[in-house]
Amino acid sequence: MNRTKALPWIVAPATIIVILIVWQAWVTLMDVNPFIMPSPIALGKEFGVLLTEPNTWAQTLITVSEVLMGFVIGVVSGLAVGIVLGKVAWLETSMRPLIIIAQVAPKVAFIPLFVIWFGFGMTSKVVLAAILAFFPVMLNALLGVRSVALGQRELMQSLNATRMQTFGQLELRSVLPYLFAGMEVAIVLATTGAIVGEFLGGSSGLGAMVVSAMSSLNAARTFALILLLSLIGLILYVIVNESKRLFIPWHESVYALQEA
Repeated sequence: MNRTKALPWIVAPATIIVILIVWQAWVTLMDVNPFIMPSPIALGKEFGVLLTEPNTWAQTLITVSEVLMGFVIGVVSGLAVGIVLGKVAWLETSMRPLIIIAQVAPKVAFIPLFVIWFGFGMTSKVVLAAILAFFPVMLNALLGVRSVALGQRELMQSLNATRMQTFGQLELRSVLPYLFAGMEVAIVLATTGAIVGEFLGGSSGLGAMVVSAMSSLNAARTFALILLLSLIGLILYVIVNESKRLFIPWHESVYALQEA
């Protein structure tokens, strides 16, 4: 491994260590109230306690299930709608105002309605996660279909390729890189949607545990839960990002990952 490749693995941990040292020094020297800002040491202890509690893993399973179900629904529906709108130009033009309105609307504001419609269970969180994941996938799928050049389509026609062959060998391969770009954004938004849904309208999941910790003014536990949620989001993002190697090994983004 040369210096360029090794640099990220050195800089990132060093930056985290420096932040923790500064954080600990600031809390100690300024005598900050632990109810306001816990020290890294207290956070580490609470995080260790959190991981030993069976309830933590049960609630983690609930949150991850909500995220994955919403993500899958958002990806499948976004891909289907994006491909249709990309292939039918007049439909995309007529639907564009509705798409823009739906995209810019504050999704979090719909949580009370989702709770009324779907209850306090997992369904309302899955719906919110799916809606947030839908738009980046749909827009990128649309761009992927539009990225196919006319000359490439004419070449497939000259080879007497059927519509399914043209879709599988040309259009789908063009859409996949755009799809994964949208999925990288979608998994982050789906995670955010599920957690925010638990904040505002849930009695289970890690988001509800964060609300409970905040209500009891337990700052160390709140930070520990936020750290756990961040790690879960990071793991899910890495899984989606690394899946490029399996599905689009020919694309330049994969080579960029291998060279990094």
